[in-house]
Amino acid sequence: MKKSRGRTGRKRRRKRLQSLGGVNCSHKLEYIKLKKWLKDRGFEDSNLRPAEFWGTGRGLMTTKALQVRDLIISLPEKCLLTTGTVLSSCLGEYIMKWKPPVSPLVALCTFLIAEKHAGEKSPWKPYFDVLPKTYTCPVCLDHDAVSLLPEPLRTKAQEQRTMVHELYVSSKAFFSSLQPLFAENTETIFNYSALEWAWCTINTRTIYMKQSQRECFSLEPDVYALAPYLDLLNHSPNVQVKAAFNEQTRSYEIRTNSECKRYEEVFICYGPHDNQRLLLEYGFVATDNPHSSVYVSSDTLLRYFPPLDKQRNAKLSILRDHDFLENLTFGWDGPSWRLLTALKLLSLGAEEFTCWRRTLLGDVISAGNEQKTLNITAKICHFLIEETQHVLLQISHLKRSKENLKTHLALVEALRLENLKILQKSAEILCNLSMGT
Repeated sequence: MKKSRGRTGRKRRRKRLQSLGGVNCSHKLEYIKLKKWLKDRGFEDSNLRPAEFWGTGRGLMTTKALQVRDLIISLPEKCLLTTGTVLSSCLGEYIMKWKPPVSPLVALCTFLIAEKHAGEKSPWKPYFDVLPKTYTCPVCLDHDAVSLLPEPLRTKAQEQRTMVHELYVSSKAFFSSLQPLFAENTETIFNYSALEWAWCTINTRTIYMKQSQRECFSLEPDVYALAPYLDLLNHSPNVQVKAAFNEQTRSYEIRTNSECKRYEEVFICYGPHDNQRLLLEYGFVATDNPHSSVYVSSDTLLRYFPPLDKQRNAKLSILRDHDFLENLTFGWDGPSWRLLTALKLLSLGAEEFTCWRRTLLGDVISAGNEQKTLNITAKICHFLIEETQHVLLQISHLKRSKENLKTHLALVEALRLENLKILQKSAEILCNLSMGT
């Protein structure tokens, strides 16, 4: 009878957790092994539990209410994976003698690939068992999904792919030098997909922790540390935390500046990033992100200005010289000051052109210039709304015809839907401004 009541109690607790949006996953073997592995390295069990959440997927929930300045987690130095870890492994002597020196990033990628390949023999296996098998950073996205990304993210995604590919090509000789450590051919172990996985693991999961400069590494900053268990904490743009390595306790600590109720997901903030940056660096999109923006390319900007304008080239030159052709955006509060300023300057009449300096300072030149600027801003906004709706239609067709791309397309769709909301809000604001003017 006792056993039955216990099971009923567990079911009730599980239902309660589900109603709060999270299902406790502490009982899963991979988490039990990870917690034991961390405990052996000095990590004391906190109030955090691994859980599955409806909105964010895997994360950490708290079993007690958190107040401002409460310690969320304190991870001992022994649990952190840094370049120091790599140098103390069997890879150390190969890194020390390799010329020209490898970067700290390549050293960490090499370690991740080697340890993943070692499988059961790796002392880091409990951590590797909970790492994602695949990622959704643009470097991993299918070409069809990348082509549907908005600018400038599409360009940055291509740059990311090129950079990772170049990293692979430039590291091949070093990988070959490791052959004595492996029975298999290093080319099969250190292949492109293995490097892509390792690079994404580091890019999406590391905490910032500056290491002292070592001669065996190139001059790139050595600031990466992988933090098992801590890296299960998800991002929210609406929370604030204080995170740093504590020299006294020799632990990486995170304290919350926000309150969190019992059994709720604990969030940290990766920074005030818009969704394009979050997708590029971490492979996800945050809904209702207050920092989100829709970017306006210079090509879109120029669609609405006649090529016959004699001062057009001079205006463009001024905007370029004063860095007003980049980061022109629409946000939740409408067009940015930078976008309006660029459009005001482009809208200057021939007789107003001499006032261009005042435009860059934010002065009102004339009622006609103000009205023309608002009209063109509204046209650009509506053009971007139509373009976004067209892309969303393409995505819905592709989702039906390409089942294997569903995850990738859903990510691009989430970004585009957020952009649509921002543009519709901006159109509303512009309509009200125009009526006021």
